[in-house]
Amino acid sequence: MREFSLPALYEVPADGNLTDIVRRNAAQHPDVAVIGRKVNGRWEDVSATAFLAEVRAAAKGLIAAGVGPGDRVGLMSRTRYEWTLFDFAIWSAGAVTVPVYETSSAEQIQWILGDSGAVACVVESDAHAEAVESVRDRLPALAHVWQIDRDAVAELNRTGAEVSDETVDERSAVAGADDPATIVYTSGTTGRPKGCVLTHRSFFAECGNVVERLNPLFRTGECSVLLFLPVAHVFGRLVEVAALMAPIKLGHAPDIKHLTDELAAFRPTLILGVPRVFEKVYNGARAKAQADGKLKIFDKAADTAIAYSRALDAPGGPSLGLRLKHKLFDKLVFSKLRAVLGGRGEYAISGGAPLGERLGHFFRGIGFTVLEGYGLTESCAATAFNPWDRQKIGTVGQPLPGSVVRIADDGEVLLHGEHLFKEYWNNEGATEEALADGWFHTGDIGTLDEDGYLRITGRKKEIIVTAGGKNVAPAVIEDRIRAHALVAECMVVGDGRPFVAALVTLDEEFLGRWAQEHGKPAGATAASLREDPELLAAVQRAVDDGNAAVSKAESVRKFRVLSAQFTEDSGHLTPSLKLKRNVVAKDYADEVEALYRG
Repeated sequence: MREFSLPALYEVPADGNLTDIVRRNAAQHPDVAVIGRKVNGRWEDVSATAFLAEVRAAAKGLIAAGVGPGDRVGLMSRTRYEWTLFDFAIWSAGAVTVPVYETSSAEQIQWILGDSGAVACVVESDAHAEAVESVRDRLPALAHVWQIDRDAVAELNRTGAEVSDETVDERSAVAGADDPATIVYTSGTTGRPKGCVLTHRSFFAECGNVVERLNPLFRTGECSVLLFLPVAHVFGRLVEVAALMAPIKLGHAPDIKHLTDELAAFRPTLILGVPRVFEKVYNGARAKAQADGKLKIFDKAADTAIAYSRALDAPGGPSLGLRLKHKLFDKLVFSKLRAVLGGRGEYAISGGAPLGERLGHFFRGIGFTVLEGYGLTESCAATAFNPWDRQKIGTVGQPLPGSVVRIADDGEVLLHGEHLFKEYWNNEGATEEALADGWFHTGDIGTLDEDGYLRITGRKKEIIVTAGGKNVAPAVIEDRIRAHALVAECMVVGDGRPFVAALVTLDEEFLGRWAQEHGKPAGATAASLREDPELLAAVQRAVDDGNAAVSKAESVRKFRVLSAQFTEDSGHLTPSLKLKRNVVAKDYADEVEALYRG
């Protein structure tokens, strides 16, 4: 058993709640732009004073409508300014926010709003409103539904016009630090989602220590962050609250299909994303270089960036020759890549899944350091992250200051700290199981080095045991295979089987480019190419690269290319893009069986 901790850098208020942040900002930084809001295609600043006024006005409407202290209010929308506005308005009314993913089905909406006992819900679109309406007869507590696209803000402002500022201030003070701020329903990979109760203290401990430890990335008046993650996910919520706590300017981007355009317009100094975002930046740049006939230059530049980053960790640092090559490629390639990411940023924070060492070294080598972290809904997002000044690529960093990470005798990662969740809503049995002996049992397997840097090596429940008795952690090889531009997702199988195999899906964006470059018919799809020898050879190279990271007994012997991608809509990915392994295994049972025939 091994454990590591760091002293807290932020003192959590003995009482108070998250509404204190917006009032403090208006008092101490009245003219500072705390929000960047897009209006008619242009970014406009919202000052701390203006944001407080808008939050108060919306909170008055909620109070006038009958939303009381401790009531739960659903919030279902894409990532946009109004999400943050309503989040703080709900807290200012003394209520509890219940996020609902905007892609949720009617059945999921019914479960989340029904289990939480929500008395009201804010939705974004007609489709969201129709989905809620379709199950409203099974939601007896639900009294109000407001729609953002149908002037919910203006409607609540009118409703609450007679409510005084004093009433809002009194209601804002009702919740204490240990009262629920939000109930986040974990997407889960099996079964119904559990309502994870996060308190105001959880967010203070989490965001306060993140901001203090990464202080140069959160300089008021200088730094900014563009939020494009779903705010319904706890990682997106960390971005929202930490940005306002600092405060730095927070922007919202609802559609990641146009992310590069948004980055170029908003020009953030900090980006927070999942590994797939950074993989697409790299793969997109490489594909463009290939289309322009500059692939050899790009690959040499990438190799130089990786070598340069690795040398930064070696005694003596990069050699003179490597520094000169790096300087040359910085003018030819690296500066253009940084421009794609907005042109002002030097740092990003990545979570939700493993980043991969090669990608980590590539980005640091081009002058855009991606700090990898690790966390869960139950830990209010990050429970470990790489510090800006002492990064160890390949790890998920050190524990959140003020918290403890312990590795149990069986390798499971255990957590302790003020940032942890309070309980699972209406689920005492699950709470007792997860919080046994005062420690949160994550279900993840990991190791701690002598400096307290954590490595996550797999999931306790996802360990594959082959027929030969070999324990295989799928994450290591899956991450390497998925790094290939052609590969969208990879799922390793082999539990109780004679060898390890894999199901592979293709990235539709890059498949089209690959097909054109290799003379395949126009409009070729994964279904039409899944048996194509050239394509199988390309995927085999990705598998070979993955196999290089593991022992022979853990290596993938065979693979099957599937006709369709795993998506959230298909039910195979969670909203945070994690594989629902049991669902995939069930839906593609025939494909798995085909891997082991003969």
